[in-house]
Amino acid sequence: MTDEIKVPDAGTADKAKLTVAILVVIAGVAGYYVLAGRPAWLRWTPVAGSLALAALVLAFSRYGREFRQFVELARVELRKIVWPNRQETGMTTLVVFIFVVVAGIFFWLLDLGLAWATKLITGQGS
Repeated sequence: MTDEIKVPDAGTADKAKLTVAILVVIAGVAGYYVLAGRPAWLRWTPVAGSLALAALVLAFSRYGREFRQFVELARVELRKIVWPNRQETGMTTLVVFIFVVVAGIFFWLLDLGLAWATKLITGQGS
């Protein structure tokens, strides 16, 4: 028994909106290159404007509705999280700090031991 997930196909209007959004961004990038000799802020203005306009066009498509629904569900899940209090955060930070110090000492001693063994094997220590 297999359950297939059915994804609704985007309608013609949504595909047209997506195409328009892509063309708007391409036009903004083209505007960037057309204004090659101008100051940077003036060259980036068409790019920023085209991105804003493309986002506005996409917001009124099925993709925009799905994105808004995703953001709303993510916010609901974010509210369900039990965040640690100040004491738990401090204790966890202290444990991590101590572990890092202990690991650093361990690797320092391991390095000293391997350096000693390498000098002993290669005869460079005498």
